[in-house]
Amino acid sequence: MSRIGEKIKSARIQAGISQKKLAKKIGVSEGFINEVEIGKKIANQSIIDRISKILGKDMNDLTMSFDEQVYDVKEKEFSSIPNKKEKVKDIWNEAFGSVLKKVPVYKYRMDKPIGYRQLPLIDNKIEGYAQDKVLYLKVESDDMEGFRIRKGDLAFAHITGEIDDNSIYLVEYKGSREVRQIKKLDSSKVLLISGNNTVRTESMKIKDLKVIVKLDKLEIIL
Repeated sequence: MSRIGEKIKSARIQAGISQKKLAKKIGVSEGFINEVEIGKKIANQSIIDRISKILGKDMNDLTMSFDEQVYDVKEKEFSSIPNKKEKVKDIWNEAFGSVLKKVPVYKYRMDKPIGYRQLPLIDNKIEGYAQDKVLYLKVESDDMEGFRIRKGDLAFAHITGEIDDNSIYLVEYKGSREVRQIKKLDSSKVLLISGNNTVRTESMKIKDLKVIVKLDKLEIIL
């Protein structure tokens, strides 16, 4: 049985949910859930996220599963050392801390994180950006459904004050924060574009618009 399979099975049993019921909730076969739990199949990221949501326990962090496996081995090796658990945790927290960094998840107000996700740190940057400039933004409305951005989706973003033509940003204007595509009209004006069934546009002066973050990638929540 795989580590992630064990975690899914344990959380499922603890929640009192059968394989059949779990399969029905996420739209897969009962046999698929069974094969994931016994390690014959690997669930993709969207399936793991949905299982986590249904069972109320985070199955998403596969790096943590690896960390736990390593910890089990190292705990045995250090069994004769006092305070062995603290020593092992320190060793592996330091090792993984240099590779993975916690990226905060925010709502539009960005006053405090509502969660964290881990991303690899490469050349002291995350996805090519400075560590203190990146975040995940939780989409709060379906205003951008026409762009395949729906309420509840997570978007990887970076803090910037610059405007790239036809890119999508979290902006503040008229006392509200919204996600909009920005199209430059000239050096002083832009067009804000949104829409679900129909496209909506609104022109405004750049000086009346505050650009907060640029959305780079979308993680769709199924």
